[in-house]
Amino acid sequence: MPIEVELIASTPDAARIVAAAAKICYSPSGAVDILEGLDGEKTVSFLKMLRESGHLSPFEHISFTFAVEGISRVATHQLVRHRLASYSQQSQRYVGMSGQTCIVPPSVLNNEKANALFVKQIDDAWNCYKELVSLGISKEDARFILPHGTETRLVMTMNARELHHFFTLRLCRRAQWEIRELARKMLILARDAAPEIFDLAGPSCVVEGVCKEAHSCNEPYENMEKMLSE
Repeated sequence: MPIEVELIASTPDAARIVAAAAKICYSPSGAVDILEGLDGEKTVSFLKMLRESGHLSPFEHISFTFAVEGISRVATHQLVRHRLASYSQQSQRYVGMSGQTCIVPPSVLNNEKANALFVKQIDDAWNCYKELVSLGISKEDARFILPHGTETRLVMTMNARELHHFFTLRLCRRAQWEIRELARKMLILARDAAPEIFDLAGPSCVVEGVCKEAHSCNEPYENMEKMLSE
């Protein structure tokens, strides 16, 4: 099952909110008056200046909420390392795991012998889970046998500053393939909702034209479009 991502909520008029929040630091006027004086073109250039100067705290005033399905718990364990975010994930303690859906890595799927071995282990684990439950073992204890790659779903919210940080790390070619695909789909949705905020986002090879990884992949993205199309 491919990863499914939907942007279910975001701050309206995001670009102007960020600009007003930044300008209030230096203005005798209130935020409402500042908002009324902002136009599109000036706001875009102002946001660009904020990013280039490293004045990023105003980007924390806008947030984006995503619904995600078809992702493994391998990936969500990486997700929660982004601590400046909110997560609500389907619980294996309360939800009976009646299906047998497990995310299969492409490297396994494309290797006939490896895939057969992988599927057998998944089937064995799920059969064991169901038998444990039938013996009266609670779901919260029976789940210990389930594969690490079991499919899950969640809702997560990040502010724009944290999203930029997330995209910097997780869109790099060195990131794990599953969370990289999640980040790619999230960025496409975020750009549609707030293009002025995410017109330039991603790893340093895209944003700054130079790799800042300690161990480079030596295959930098040519541009934003190339990164988003892969």
